[in-house]
Amino acid sequence: MKLKSGIGYELEKKDVSRIGCDIHDFIKGLYPICRSITGDGVRATLKKIGEHIPIKIIEVPTGKKVFDWVIPKEWNIRDAYVKNGEGKKIIDMKKSNLHVLNYSMPIHKKMRLAELKEHLFTIPSQPDLVPYFTSYYKENWGFCISHKQYTRLKEDIYEVHIDSEFKDGSLTFGEMYVKGLSKDEVLFSTYICHPSLCNDNLSGIGLLTALGVYIKNSIPKYSYRFLFVPETIGSIAWLYLNREKVRNIKLGLVATCVGDGGDFTYKKARCSDALIDKIALKALKDSKIPYKTVDFFPAGSDERQYSSPGFNLPVGSLMRTMYGDFPQYHNSADDLNFIKPIFLGESFEEYARIIYIIENDATYLNKKPYCEPQLGRRGLYDTVGGKAEVDVGQLSLLSVLNYSDGKTSLLDISIRSGIVFDRIKQAADILCKAKLLKKIGR
Repeated sequence: MKLKSGIGYELEKKDVSRIGCDIHDFIKGLYPICRSITGDGVRATLKKIGEHIPIKIIEVPTGKKVFDWVIPKEWNIRDAYVKNGEGKKIIDMKKSNLHVLNYSMPIHKKMRLAELKEHLFTIPSQPDLVPYFTSYYKENWGFCISHKQYTRLKEDIYEVHIDSEFKDGSLTFGEMYVKGLSKDEVLFSTYICHPSLCNDNLSGIGLLTALGVYIKNSIPKYSYRFLFVPETIGSIAWLYLNREKVRNIKLGLVATCVGDGGDFTYKKARCSDALIDKIALKALKDSKIPYKTVDFFPAGSDERQYSSPGFNLPVGSLMRTMYGDFPQYHNSADDLNFIKPIFLGESFEEYARIIYIIENDATYLNKKPYCEPQLGRRGLYDTVGGKAEVDVGQLSLLSVLNYSDGKTSLLDISIRSGIVFDRIKQAADILCKAKLLKKIGR
């Protein structure tokens, strides 16, 4: 997963398959950790990420005001269970950390079924599955169980135990910065607060960690910033602390839900005519894979913070099936069997293709603009004339020559001609070597 200088690459299928397996294996190690928006589960996750890429760990103290929000008390949990009258555990966090309502208050008490039911959460429409629910900013305690188990509970005296702790601590996030030739930045962000949920969003964590490995030893044109933050409060805190750096962000993506087998979904940036939209959609089209686009809307993941009116950063989100649109969303079915190495590999390949376009797009000038230069005597043109169809390679050369007016970028030429971007880039390289073209801008 090592990039060449300048990020000029072409992934082979065997590479995509291997990378997908690597990401899936990495996710297996993260799956058992009980994460939340704060606490030791977040730190344990960042520690595992840090074994692969050099990330800086930032701690933001409890009580610090970040715009209209306040960093909450740090939450840690050691155990949680419910026992029936016979002393048998019928709900056990150690079997699945989804069983505890995330951010539950500590409690150790015996109670009747009616009182217990006030603190049980289910999905009646999916009776076999355990839901994922939270209570970050409202004091509460509870357990999440399948609706089938809920309906089978009998009158009894139940022992309820949640061994959790709230304390003045901090919110933790991780950041990797790769300095490029320019201070202009590409932002990749993902969220690290969800517990044992694979597509949403261990897949995003795994993907960005792999991309970080892929790019960390390169010398890119742009600088790259990778953020691993608790959703919402984490991105808000980062934006608050980095208001001066934000102006350098020229493109960005939020990575989430990239491990399932659904078609790709691209959610556009809030700002109109965002370069990241053109690049992402061109990469998807070049891939010849099914995809759909959705316009920006002010819900979803952290793109809504980066794209809030005061910042309006050009940040989109590239997913497979969009959050909320798959039946495994926020429940126990979003497990290691739901995500597949092949889909993780394909998602990595798509992000890598986007990076390739970002790094290789540039503006050129035709050095012989008066009529078409004679390509044949330069060995650049098929010597047999009269063919009904023009070869794609020849058309790439002609397209680059014709549109390279010092204003039209390779990306625009690729979009206008309908030829895949890497073909257009290869044509530009050939023409530069033949001294028919010169690069005048990145």
